[in-house]
Amino acid sequence: MKSQKSKVKSQNYNSKVKSLKILLKKHSGRSAGGMVTVRSQGGRHKRYYREIDFKRNKFGILGEVASLEYDPNRNVDIALIKYADGEYRYILAPKGISVGDKLVSGEKVESKTGNAMKLKNITIGTLVHNVELTPGMGGQLGRSAGMSLQVLAKEGDFAHLKMPSGEVRMIPLQSLATIGVLGNEEIRQEVLGKAGRSRHMGIKPNVRGVAQDPDSHPHGGGEGRSGIGRKTPMTKYGRPAVGNTRNKKKWTNKYRIKRRK
Repeated sequence: MKSQKSKVKSQNYNSKVKSLKILLKKHSGRSAGGMVTVRSQGGRHKRYYREIDFKRNKFGILGEVASLEYDPNRNVDIALIKYADGEYRYILAPKGISVGDKLVSGEKVESKTGNAMKLKNITIGTLVHNVELTPGMGGQLGRSAGMSLQVLAKEGDFAHLKMPSGEVRMIPLQSLATIGVLGNEEIRQEVLGKAGRSRHMGIKPNVRGVAQDPDSHPHGGGEGRSGIGRKTPMTKYGRPAVGNTRNKKKWTNKYRIKRRK
């Protein structure tokens, strides 16, 4: 009887976790019409997409870290959370959490790594990640390995957050953020080692513009190693590739307090 019960439990667990994974279709940088819209992308290894809970909207329900897993779709590890009501969800794994830790999100919860709450309740100076730009939309800022944003101040309906780039930005106080710094920061020192590993990831070789003909790239043409032949480096499509390329009339400029370095 015990073995039968354990089998049923493992089947329920596997089905609940399996429902969080879907086969990720390969597009190889092509649009619905078959045209290449993103260059240097090709075939890759079969991959499953893990549905990540960026919203953290299970308020007041305690969750336990069931496992820490690798995710092929991002450079940060993910944590499988088992909630008290039996539901499983994946979240981005912060630095310092381990299997068995208890996490929760809510209006006013303990300010510890992995817990999520609104910016209005987070102490100034705290490092956060997975921050919402618009309340209820889900985290959009600080989602890659080793990333964190610092809460600098609160003024009116907005909090001032310092980005990893050095930019200071206004974010609504009602937006959710997760406490802590994301882990796996050492991935930035990782060396792929061979071209084949890039191809397994779906990345094709990228040919330099100066090595192409003038019809294929603005840097192309000329005799021998002639350089780019222009003052400003350009993209393949003739747009400037260096300097401040941000639109001066972009509507989100009003939320920028300080430019990145």
